[in-house]
Amino acid sequence: MRPQARNLILSNLLTLVLALILHWEPAWLVWPYWIQSVVIGWYARKRMLALDRFSTEGFTSNDRPVPEDERGKRSTATFFSLHYGLFHLAYLVFLCIQHPVAAPRDLTLLALCGLSFVLAQRQTYQVQHAADLRGRPNLGSLMFLPYIRILPMHLIILAGGAISGGTFTLVAFTVLKTLADLGLDAADRRIAENAARRAAPAPRTEG
Repeated sequence: MRPQARNLILSNLLTLVLALILHWEPAWLVWPYWIQSVVIGWYARKRMLALDRFSTEGFTSNDRPVPEDERGKRSTATFFSLHYGLFHLAYLVFLCIQHPVAAPRDLTLLALCGLSFVLAQRQTYQVQHAADLRGRPNLGSLMFLPYIRILPMHLIILAGGAISGGTFTLVAFTVLKTLADLGLDAADRRIAENAARRAAPAPRTEG
């Protein structure tokens, strides 16, 4: 098992254990998932800014092709940060109203969940960045991938008000989310590795 997959499983397992011990409602799981989503966005921006070579084929802004230079890279990262940040700010307001957290114990445990997600995502980022340096990834694809990663969280938000609590529900949600995390993480890694292979020079043949 790859280290990044193992870390994803462990971070989600930690969240499940805490939820079972503290008898969290399924909708309350959105808090650690929101933290994970913010962590994913942070590393996505870091990944874009760390690119040396990249493509913007098919990627436009205001109906104009995004330039394949430092200005294009930074403007894309800035747009992503603003859009992704406002998106999560709206959900933070929702969470504070619907599922407020005030107890020091709960805040400490959420911080622990957040740290586990940081460690898991950092491992993923290191693998992605190494592949990016070998290849020429598409900047537009890198910008949109985080939105796909966070879909499970939003499905839980939509379903949270219509489901009842219980051990089975907590386990089912966590298992489905972990499977989604692993699948999308693997797909993201394959995209980076395929881009690296396409950019690799063809082997030289001696005449």
